[in-house]
Amino acid sequence: MSTIAAGQQALMDDVYSLHRHFYDLTRKFYLLGRDQLIRNLAPPPGGTVVEVGCGTARNLIVAAKAWPDARFHGFDISEAMLETARRSVARTGLSDRIALAQGDAGNFDTARLFGLEKVDRIFMSYTLSMIPPWQEAIERSATSLAPGGSLHIVDFGQYERLPGALKRLHFKSLNDFHVYPRRELPAVLRRVAEAHGMSLEFTPLYRGYAWSAVLGQD
Repeated sequence: MSTIAAGQQALMDDVYSLHRHFYDLTRKFYLLGRDQLIRNLAPPPGGTVVEVGCGTARNLIVAAKAWPDARFHGFDISEAMLETARRSVARTGLSDRIALAQGDAGNFDTARLFGLEKVDRIFMSYTLSMIPPWQEAIERSATSLAPGGSLHIVDFGQYERLPGALKRLHFKSLNDFHVYPRRELPAVLRRVAEAHGMSLEFTPLYRGYAWSAVLGQD
């Protein structure tokens, strides 16, 4: 692991060493669009799905229940979050369908992490706003997809149709937890889609509170 990645791991472990125990309870009120992303995954029968930045494994558990014919994998840079994730997966009886690993989103290799050369679906749920090398994470995901695969993203938008005061207040609270909504996300997605000959669907949600995107391989 690089020095930068090791520093990010230490930061995330510190931030979530306590907060991970009630993370899911609090996040359900403002991480909007996660379940819609999961409903739209539609992996092929026997397909492989990877979550980048899986945190507590909440999304993987919901997705595994929604798509019982697929195999799920998740990685996170925080060992503290993975400790919680492993317990959650075991408690729900899904250890045989959800594999977890520690990895750096900016330089991940699905073959090394999970023995998967290419994958059918990759998703990122409110992860890019927490990853310093977030553009590299998108690029790595695009090159890890199998033919016909797709990358699904939901994250904070830029409050395009919401009051500016509300944006400033919310963004300040997010920044306190090292969360930084990515204003450049649409432009980066267009660049990656063009570079890899992929389709792009980009949809603002809840008046710009969140952004949803799907990059698809032919």
